[in-house]
Amino acid sequence: MAIEPAAELATAVPEAIVAEGGGTRVAGLAPWRIALRRLRRNRTALAFGALFVVIAGMCLAAPIYAEQVAHTDQFKNHLLEQITIDGVKRDVVSPSGVAIGPTYTGRFLLGADGNGRDIAVRLLYGGRTSLMIGLSAAPLTMLLAIVVGMLAGFHRGWVDAIISRALEIIWSFPVVLLGVALGTALALGGLKIGPLQIDGESELIPILIIAVIYVPYLARPVRGQVLALREKEFVEAARAQGAGSLRIMFSEILPNLSSTIVVFFPLIVANAILLEAALSFLGAGVRPPNPSWGTMISEGVDRIVTGPHLTIVPGIMLVLAVLALNVFGDGVRDAFDPRAKVRVKHR
Repeated sequence: MAIEPAAELATAVPEAIVAEGGGTRVAGLAPWRIALRRLRRNRTALAFGALFVVIAGMCLAAPIYAEQVAHTDQFKNHLLEQITIDGVKRDVVSPSGVAIGPTYTGRFLLGADGNGRDIAVRLLYGGRTSLMIGLSAAPLTMLLAIVVGMLAGFHRGWVDAIISRALEIIWSFPVVLLGVALGTALALGGLKIGPLQIDGESELIPILIIAVIYVPYLARPVRGQVLALREKEFVEAARAQGAGSLRIMFSEILPNLSSTIVVFFPLIVANAILLEAALSFLGAGVRPPNPSWGTMISEGVDRIVTGPHLTIVPGIMLVLAVLALNVFGDGVRDAFDPRAKVRVKHR
């Protein structure tokens, strides 16, 4: 498969049909397969997607690294210990409180923090926490946004008015400000909804906060699409056959939203990871001593002069993870764009 001019394609490949505007449609291929082919041609998006997979794999391997290489865990302090580097014994934390810097060896590969904890170990465990929160909040956001957007767009009238006003209230607040307000409030007393009780220190709190905050960012596009889809002929045919509202929404309209859902998912995950880091940095997300990239950056700010690596290392990991997801998400969006001018040739 290769990309070549449309004129050559029209003569070389009978099954490829040149579309208006210079694009092509491949006979017999479903839109999903065409989108996959477009994505496979986007090497930049694939490279950044692979980068995110590598970062996630490293974080998943945190227990192995901690046990087999660093011989510690994410919470253990080494304030009074010494390690030998090139035959010289060095304090993990000096009497004046300065932590050891990167040793580039098995133990304390990236140095230690003020409490003598291994930065590399906490970096990987912090990545597990940040990625877990982002990957847990995103599906919950998608579920809430799809249900809310479909109800508003399909039923219209007073249902649409109530839902739209509620979404606009959430939309009107800056994301970080609303997250800090909710995180601080729920951290004090936890969350109690009937029999459901969530402790204020639980990681479910930032997951729920992030999921709710980002609902309007997906629900509004879904609502707009549903408003257009509900007037299509296939929906009228379903009504004529006696299908109810729920069946029409979930069996007729929802499949037509699949491309939008796929495009938004990596972008929602990236924003969720970034918001978790911001909330943890401000003390409204993950609670110390549990590590996350946000809490590590917050702890390192106080020692930015004596130990800049305490802030720089988790900051770099956060930037790489979010950048990788955003670039890959842009590639997925371009792949599903029907106006993309991609010429496909079978070999």
